[in-house]
Amino acid sequence: MVTAGTGGIGLETAMGLAARGFAVTVVGRNAERGARALERIAAVATGAEPRFVPADLASLDSVRALAARLAAEGPLKVLVNNVGAMFADRQQTVDGIEATFAVNHLSPYLLTELLLKPLQAAEPSRIVNVSSGAVRLAKRTFDAVEPPGGYYGFHWYGRAKLANLAYTLDLAERLRGTGISVFAADPGGAATEMTNGTMTSPKIVSPGLRLLWPLVRRKFERSTSGPAATAARPSIVAATDAALDGRTGLLIGPQAHPVRTPRGSTDTRTVADVLRLSRQLAPLAGGR
Repeated sequence: MVTAGTGGIGLETAMGLAARGFAVTVVGRNAERGARALERIAAVATGAEPRFVPADLASLDSVRALAARLAAEGPLKVLVNNVGAMFADRQQTVDGIEATFAVNHLSPYLLTELLLKPLQAAEPSRIVNVSSGAVRLAKRTFDAVEPPGGYYGFHWYGRAKLANLAYTLDLAERLRGTGISVFAADPGGAATEMTNGTMTSPKIVSPGLRLLWPLVRRKFERSTSGPAATAARPSIVAATDAALDGRTGLLIGPQAHPVRTPRGSTDTRTVADVLRLSRQLAPLAGGR
């Protein structure tokens, strides 16, 4: 299953998995986009027909409903949490949670935790959480959902992705030896709807970087100019490469091979604070 799989990197990931024989389920909000995505996926599929499942991943209740539906259907071989979003202005979800943190971390966190049983039933299975190079510029402050200071979309996006990376690496250790391998994948950036428009606004960076906006904007343009098909390679490798059999807790970089994880992603306080926030805001059964 690939979340946010109706366009961009998610669609290319779904196509790559379908071409390798997987029966692919893509998740998205828009049925029309879903139908168009299925046509493209079916054209390259070598296994069962793909399908589209509607869900609003910004809503925790919707995530729970999606997980319940999938869990009832049986074993799940691969889960790719591709969903991601960056906002020029601060937004809240229907749950009253800051949207950047909710979409980029809480949603994949909750979905993953709720699908561990069907993933265990399909072992050896894999979880792939899509990360970002933006984590390297993120504040490692997770006392609350929102960091101190003003709202700057790019930095808050990187912070949410850092939270998810810290969770991913911790989960890999928790599941070591269970038959479920856990990977993060850094696509390195691509020209997608998420980056079109948002990254052209100086509002998304801190005041200090705004003074250098022409340089910063050019860097953003270069880093998001590649094709989505290339950016999907790290996710596809993480999900399928036989060379990764029996391995876990790796970050697959933009060149589609393992790279060093950012130091902050394994900081013990960061991990503890991220898990506390996650369990508080997106509780599992029994309040876990």
